[in-house]
Amino acid sequence: MLWNLPFIAVVVITMIGLVTILLKKNLIKVMLGINILQSAANLFLISLGYREGGIAPIFTLAPSTHMVLPTPQALCLTSIVIGLATSALMLSFAVIIHKKYGTVDLDKIRRLQG
Repeated sequence: MLWNLPFIAVVVITMIGLVTILLKKNLIKVMLGINILQSAANLFLISLGYREGGIAPIFTLAPSTHMVLPTPQALCLTSIVIGLATSALMLSFAVIIHKKYGTVDLDKIRRLQG
């Protein structure tokens, strides 16, 4: 059961992110839900690359060849950088929407559009 703990945490964090995205009406809170969902994906990638007793793949004189997988770590690092860029873009959109409509409430924005 303890071996499955990271995957259980991924499911819980994913559900928190999805509930936040679907139920919140504030644009900033929806963006936070998207970031929470991204964190769940990063945890999932790192959990896939874990090996019990594995060592970091950066040692050249490693005592054994039992190393953790470096590919999920590289994918996670790439995901963090992309997530930072998309978060900045979403926040800039939120600022523009607030300037145009005077609110970040999604229901009010939909009513003001129509």
